[in-house]
Amino acid sequence: MSADLADFYLRQLRDDCLPFWFPRAVDEQHGGFLHCFDRDGTLVDSDKSVWAQGRMSWMLLTLYLEIERRPEWLAWAESGLRFLEEKCTDPEDGRLFFHVARDGTPIRKRRYAYSESFASIAFAAHAAATGSDESATKARALFDRFTDWHFTPGRIPPKFTEARPLTSLGPRMITLVTAQELELRLGKNDEISAWIDRCLEEIETLFVKPDLRVVMENVAPDGSISDHFDGRTLNPGHAIEGAWFIMEEARRRGDSRLAKLGCDMFDWMWGRGWDREHGGLFYFRDVFDRPVQEYWHAMKFWWPHDEALIATLMAHQLTGETGYLAMHRHCQLWAFDHFSDPEHGEWYGYLHQDGRPSSNLKGSLWKSFFHHPRALLLCHQLASRMIKD
Repeated sequence: MSADLADFYLRQLRDDCLPFWFPRAVDEQHGGFLHCFDRDGTLVDSDKSVWAQGRMSWMLLTLYLEIERRPEWLAWAESGLRFLEEKCTDPEDGRLFFHVARDGTPIRKRRYAYSESFASIAFAAHAAATGSDESATKARALFDRFTDWHFTPGRIPPKFTEARPLTSLGPRMITLVTAQELELRLGKNDEISAWIDRCLEEIETLFVKPDLRVVMENVAPDGSISDHFDGRTLNPGHAIEGAWFIMEEARRRGDSRLAKLGCDMFDWMWGRGWDREHGGLFYFRDVFDRPVQEYWHAMKFWWPHDEALIATLMAHQLTGETGYLAMHRHCQLWAFDHFSDPEHGEWYGYLHQDGRPSSNLKGSLWKSFFHHPRALLLCHQLASRMIKD
């Protein structure tokens, strides 16, 4: 089974996902990547997500490092990195924008600094691929800017008043995985390791609630639950993604306690998120099973299923428990049956609760060449390790 699984994911990556995006995503005129595509690859919008420029560059460079050193992958990634530097940086404060026009004209800059984190991993991968000290320096500087922005009190402009402060899982998760990528590509570093340790501790102590068997998305600064819409809302896919980040750290360290933490997080949020009537993962749930405010709460988005595919294989690898393989197969069958488009390739991004596509979009400001190819690559690698083990 492991060999078949490894072959399946490699075929999906090479024959279904990659051909949809490339070379059509490469913007030969302005540099960087186009990514807002209809079902058949027709360009729907020429605006560019800055997240996508970093993410797609990172993904291409990761394939270059892990699968095959194809010169076009390196060249396309370098086009994305140049666009990031030349067009996506705000000269007033050095921060990256979130949304730009095709030629790089700024459209929007968000309060958050996730653009910096995705650019950081892209430059780190470029340093590993080319030996560029300059790219390594840029990767570290972007990581420093990201962590300073998210963890220095008062740095981020407040979204709400201070009447009901909340702190979020997202910055800890993204700091963790960004630091892991920097360690992988640039080598061990005490400062980076300290960020990994800090985020592991804060995720466990603030957001993981064993008594409720849940991983919170937002909590009060002391970790308590805010009994309001924003405080009660769960994002199962996000927590599952964070779970496999922790599982990966457990694998690197050989740490059984961390492995249990990651597996518990996955088990609880799979239980919270899986739709027992129609299949697939709900987008939002309420910690106390009350109604959720967001009207898209029952929809099925592509990326949580990609994260669950990774998490189930990683949990099996860490524990040897065959139940995780059964969960993987369950998720795999549902996701590929509903998100896949055999005629044009790739996955739809958004489904109704019953699994029907709600839109023909294959790419948007949020969906690009990232979550799905990352899952295909990691599932291929995890299944390949199972063969060796």
